[in-house]
Amino acid sequence: MNKKLTIAIVAHDQRKADMVDWAVFNADTLSKHKIVCTGTTGGLIEKAFEEKGVQAEIVCVNSGPLGGDAEIAAMVVRHEINLAIFLIDDLSPQPHEADILMLLRQCRIHNVPIACNRYSADLMITSSLWDNDDYVPLVPKYVKFNRE
Repeated sequence: MNKKLTIAIVAHDQRKADMVDWAVFNADTLSKHKIVCTGTTGGLIEKAFEEKGVQAEIVCVNSGPLGGDAEIAAMVVRHEINLAIFLIDDLSPQPHEADILMLLRQCRIHNVPIACNRYSADLMITSSLWDNDDYVPLVPKYVKFNRE
């Protein structure tokens, strides 16, 4: 991929090991982009990259429960994020559920691709569409549907 992206990376506690493993697997690709992470996840990825000798631009915002998900959602609204990878722990309640839903909603509204599992993350990060100048994502249409 030639285009430099800003990629948001977020993982809940029970998904952090999976996220770090995914990031290390994709380290060559991720190192070519700017990465914005919630605090703890970013620290874990930085440490894993250092151990592998990978240099990457990683910016850490607050941890999710302390407003990091909301910070990344605001970046989505300002069109500062090109792709989001968010490994959610769907099996445990989250104290900041409203922020999680806000981030997911803003990605949908502002047409930012968001992967919530490793498979979709792999597909999105390797897509040839990122470098296709002829491809222009369509703006989502919110049109009233009449059921009559």
